[in-house]
Amino acid sequence: MRNGHFQASYGRLVQLTDNAVVWRWCVLFGVALCVLPFVVDAYGLSIATSICLQVVGILGLNLLVGNAGLISLGYSGFLAIGAYASTILHIDLGLPMLVTIPLGGVAAALAGLVIGIPSLRLKGLYLAITTLAFAFIVNHGIVEGGDLTRGSAGILVPDLTILGVDLSGTRSFYYVCLGVAAVAGLTMLNLGRSRIGRAFLAVREYDIAARAMGVNLWKYKLYAFVISSFYIGISGGLYAHYVSYLNVDNFSPFIGIEAIAMVIAGGLGSVLGSVAGVVILMLLPELIRLVLGLFGPDLTAVFSTNALEVRGVILGLVIILFLRFEPDGFAGIWREAKRIWSQWPYAK
Repeated sequence: MRNGHFQASYGRLVQLTDNAVVWRWCVLFGVALCVLPFVVDAYGLSIATSICLQVVGILGLNLLVGNAGLISLGYSGFLAIGAYASTILHIDLGLPMLVTIPLGGVAAALAGLVIGIPSLRLKGLYLAITTLAFAFIVNHGIVEGGDLTRGSAGILVPDLTILGVDLSGTRSFYYVCLGVAAVAGLTMLNLGRSRIGRAFLAVREYDIAARAMGVNLWKYKLYAFVISSFYIGISGGLYAHYVSYLNVDNFSPFIGIEAIAMVIAGGLGSVLGSVAGVVILMLLPELIRLVLGLFGPDLTAVFSTNALEVRGVILGLVIILFLRFEPDGFAGIWREAKRIWSQWPYAK
């Protein structure tokens, strides 16, 4: 009986999937995402767009934290660098947006290299504090950036235009974010099956043994920082066009805590988990708001007035509950469900 765990050749082992059912579900899911803008209202489409651009950044963070085992709280700093770099390159230098958004990712990757080099000997809490300090430094640099970053006054971001086509409409921008998220996810899946991806896992599990096996720890840790930062920078470039106005207040270090919560809820080192973590934490506040609305407008008003505080409570509860009851996150729940299904009725 097919169980999906054992393969007869190495080629079949490293391919994405040889299961026709999985491909059919992927096609149906892709069609549903393409049709989504025509079946939801403007608010629902805004949430879907936010999920797509968040997925890109969380894929990068999960590579660093989940695959390479390097804890980072500097997500907001890399996001800000990507957003400001892509916007400034377009406004001040006149570069086309098709070029500036990837260059924003490159700028964030260079920042990841700079922060990664002094962090090579750091682990755990020390690395987390270092990256958190980096996020505060970036915010301070934005405020004191003068004419370059426009300081606390912020920057008005032009409408997204690629090759002369205006993509600032809600549907058009959703499809751009969806396409970038799809490419980012496929790239990350293939990266995980490569030599670099396997080296990341070796570094995460036991770095001393990985070094004994010939894995260059410094090189692959820097790879993880650079690739992760590039993904987050691309997400930042898209985020700039999503919010249409850049200000230091958009990049609070609290965003890094929220991103870590998404990684934990989804599952460390899992592409599917990255997507699931974003969806769970983006839709959970909306679900709670709808449930509270059933008990009267007063509770809904309290939720709306204290949305930031309620969101913080939700993030804290999600982290505690997943760490206590399901450390592998949604990806672990999915793997267990597949195991029970494939081995039924003999699964325990």
